[in-house]
Amino acid sequence: MVGSLRWKVLFALMLAPVVCGLAFSESGKPSSGSYLFVWGGDAEHKANDFLMVVDADSGSPNYGKLVTTLPTDQKTVRPHHTEYTMPASGMLFANDHDPGRTFIFDLRDPLHPKTVTSFYDRGGFMHPHSYLRLPNGHVLATFQHKAPSMAEAMAHPASHDQAMLTVETYGEPADSLSGGLVEMDDQGNVVRAAGNFDSAFAGADLMPYGVVILPEIDRALVTNTSMQESDFFGVTYQIWRLSDLKLLHTAYLDPGSNHYSQIGPEEPRRGPDGSVYVQTLGCGIERITGIAGDNPSSKLVYVFPGQWCGVPTIVGHFLVQSVPAIHGLIVINLTKPDQPVEVSRLVLGEDYPAHWTGWGEKTQRLVATGQSGRVYLLKLDQATGKLSFDEAFKGLDGKVGFSLNQREWPHGWTGTVYAHGAVFSR
Repeated sequence: MVGSLRWKVLFALMLAPVVCGLAFSESGKPSSGSYLFVWGGDAEHKANDFLMVVDADSGSPNYGKLVTTLPTDQKTVRPHHTEYTMPASGMLFANDHDPGRTFIFDLRDPLHPKTVTSFYDRGGFMHPHSYLRLPNGHVLATFQHKAPSMAEAMAHPASHDQAMLTVETYGEPADSLSGGLVEMDDQGNVVRAAGNFDSAFAGADLMPYGVVILPEIDRALVTNTSMQESDFFGVTYQIWRLSDLKLLHTAYLDPGSNHYSQIGPEEPRRGPDGSVYVQTLGCGIERITGIAGDNPSSKLVYVFPGQWCGVPTIVGHFLVQSVPAIHGLIVINLTKPDQPVEVSRLVLGEDYPAHWTGWGEKTQRLVATGQSGRVYLLKLDQATGKLSFDEAFKGLDGKVGFSLNQREWPHGWTGTVYAHGAVFSR
């Protein structure tokens, strides 16, 4: 009897770390359905970055509740981009941009997320920004800068955690305002890399920001905008041949009649008609056509109110745009490609700094983050474009949305989260 009791106690102790690792602090037993992965860190920049796993199964009794967290060893600087959608492999890339560090997370088992590896420079480039999957499953990433040579690094032993590389830092020529594209596998190993410097645009901001791929015409389109506030005024895009990463064209965006809405091109998205729509910091939408030929062209087709517009999402023939000036989102209809029209808007909060959006094909929900405050799931009427809150998605405080504000997190930290990328499970 004593021996039996001893084995029961030992078995319970063996199970304890496993149960604690699942961090069922809010949701009890988590759903086996859909999940939302939110990437963020300490809003006070004192603690570390971490990944949040939230129950996103609308049929679950724990819908909107936190499942677990996965902490990293990276002190929070600026947790930034993840991939936009969950790759088939379940290996998700996410970065803290200013240190230039990328993490690869294994999310095949959402209840037990793991960190596979992390990296800084790749293929001779540093400070990756955006990640997009190629048909072969590899990641194509935009890198903002050339990495310093060994001689430069020894002469200027700056940490990756310090300010980003600038021309003044190394006294480099004009091509220091350029970066490149790097193809990597799921372990972060470099497959190929190519720089984007164009001598015809010497001195221009050619720092790769966003990328969209068009495999059927063997093309990729990259936008150029610096993440440094001192020189973020990019006004160009570039066309690449996808099969060999050969730079084919560098071109200016259309300034339009107001001469500012083309400034800061960021996120390119493939439209329903096959053209590419580009969101800018000047809150413009540029439509780029002729990508397969020798004369691609851009036209400013829409302007949202204000500046600093963020990550857009295209669902069907609707483009959903985060617009800080209205503290929410605006939806435009792309049925007439050169004449989009607004069909709806949704204010997320009185002071909500709307930024990231992403679509979950399985959940049929749109996620919106504003870096602080709350994470919202929204419903999009795909016939009319009308946006509305998913009022069933709420946290322990009973309010709509998942709260990022002062709270205890399962990995032992208490504080408010600065969040950015958010991705649904497959």
